[in-house]
Amino acid sequence: MASPSNHSTAPVSEFLLLCFPTYQSWQHWLSLPLSLLFLLAMGANGILLITIRLEASLHEPMYYLLSLLSLLDVVLCLTVIPKVLAIFWFDNKSISFPGCFLQMFIMNSFLTMESCTFMVMAYDRYVAICHPLRYLSIITDQFVARAALFVVSRNALFSLPVPILSARLRYCAENIIQNCICTNLSVSKLSCDDITFNRLYQFVAGWTLLGSDLILIVLSYSFILKAVLGIKAEGAMAKALGTCGSHFILILFFSTVLLVLVITNVARKRIPPDVPILLNILHHLIPPALNPIVYGVRTKEIKQGIQKLVGKF
Repeated sequence: MASPSNHSTAPVSEFLLLCFPTYQSWQHWLSLPLSLLFLLAMGANGILLITIRLEASLHEPMYYLLSLLSLLDVVLCLTVIPKVLAIFWFDNKSISFPGCFLQMFIMNSFLTMESCTFMVMAYDRYVAICHPLRYLSIITDQFVARAALFVVSRNALFSLPVPILSARLRYCAENIIQNCICTNLSVSKLSCDDITFNRLYQFVAGWTLLGSDLILIVLSYSFILKAVLGIKAEGAMAKALGTCGSHFILILFFSTVLLVLVITNVARKRIPPDVPILLNILHHLIPPALNPIVYGVRTKEIKQGIQKLVGKF
């Protein structure tokens, strides 16, 4: 292992993750709630995926998109949380050079994949409410397959340069990452090279992908709201809004945690450095834990499917 000394010139072969550099005592009392949230996220998403797989009535495009979202949540959780818990429980702070950049790639690409999936789901709801007679001809299994391919390929392609640029930097001294996970900014600032282009690319690519998704989501819901307000039939407005409620709640979970994380990073000098680290961990844990629960509670078909699944055992 490379020495963390500032005077070392040996190339770094692995990194050390120093969670909560200011308040390391946080690790002890955080480990239990994080473990419970992790188990909840894995269990809830697992039940949702199995239910959609086994229940024939759920073999529809909307639920396929929900399955994609659950798969992304599961991968994000498994990429981040087990390593964080290993640090908390066993003081296993080391992470290999390739492992760190693999984690960085998955976090960057899957985060934008989730955002893109929300955008596709918003389009699905737009067609369902604004063009109900054409829904079955537009939102088909082929559409979902092409959308899933687009979600994966677009975001993997634009996210791949982030870890590549960071991995190409020279790490010739410090190898202690002041974070629980291998974020690009936490890792690249350890380099003895100029990282201006590295940071600029992540900023431009990240906000281009997330920003374009957000704009399309807002446009979709603007058209949906306009269509709903024009409905005259009694109860039809509530029914139409009910079909969008679960999706809208998930977007709020995702966007709110992400917005708070961005704000705390911008105001980093005014708040303890451990706060953005904690929020970053929670952003990979709270939405995956709550997403399947929201859909399970609010969607009658999924609730019935879960009841049938439980009844078999």
